Amino acid sequence: MGYAVIKTGGKQYRVQQGDKIDVEKLALDVGSETTFDVLLIGEGSSVTIGQPLVAGASVTAKVVEQHRGEKGVAFKFKRRKGFHKKIGFRRHLTKLEITGISA
Repeated sequence: MGYAVIKTGGKQYRVQQGDKIDVEKLALDVGSETTFDVLLIGEGSSVTIGQPLVAGASVTAKVVEQHRGEKGVAFKFKRRKGFHKKIGFRRHLTKLEITGISA
């Protein structure tokens, strides 16, 4: 099968079989499998768009690891007031490996 567009964590991802993607944390154990509903599925020049989902299509993925992303910085600053505030954060992520796409 070609590619599919899935939605998880409020974001949409274009995936193919064998892809490894980082998504917002999912409460799953490492090594477990999960399935996603498909918004769009395509192969070559033929594309099927769901309204809002493609009926009968699904994407299966295996959890490779639970980890945290790169450090990000939230910096607030007000000029001429002597105010500045720096807060660091790291997102909690889940790395998935796409094992199959079925239409």
